[in-house]
Amino acid sequence: MKEEKVKSIRFTVGTDEKIEKLCLKLGRNKLQLFNQMVDYFLRSGKDPADNSDELLKKALSRNHDTYTSFIKAQEKLLLIPIRQDVSRMINSQEQIVKYFNEQILKVNKELLGNQQGIIKHLTETAVLMKNLREEQQGRSDLKMKFLYILNSYIKARDSFGFTTSAKEKEELILDTQKLITKL
Repeated sequence: MKEEKVKSIRFTVGTDEKIEKLCLKLGRNKLQLFNQMVDYFLRSGKDPADNSDELLKKALSRNHDTYTSFIKAQEKLLLIPIRQDVSRMINSQEQIVKYFNEQILKVNKELLGNQQGIIKHLTETAVLMKNLREEQQGRSDLKMKFLYILNSYIKARDSFGFTTSAKEKEELILDTQKLITKL
């Protein structure tokens, strides 16, 4: 490997002690540390004599101004129009909800009222049908009982002969009439 030409720099013993401490701390020799320091200052553009980092502050300030202007531009281009669109959309949704509450709910209430009326009417019709069935059943039962009484009367009358007294015939008629009135 080819050796590079090396030059020497003179510095104080105090500075040498500081460099030694840095070398021990960072694990490098003096030449490596010096080369890296020079590269660092060249790349960063920092002035080693500038302890308050004025260049860094100026760079940060410029970046801050750039970011601020970028955000303002984005706000004008994107955020404000989006906010306006969202506001219009919210107004539209509120109108839809208002219409729904006014119209649809009103119709639903009317429909519910109509359904309740129909249910009431159907209930009344069911009661009437039940009463008609019961009455018809009652008539059928009455007819059956009447036929039974009539048949009993006819059999009893046919069993009478010439010898049957008028009193027995009269009792049969009265008994039959009593049975019919009990119906």
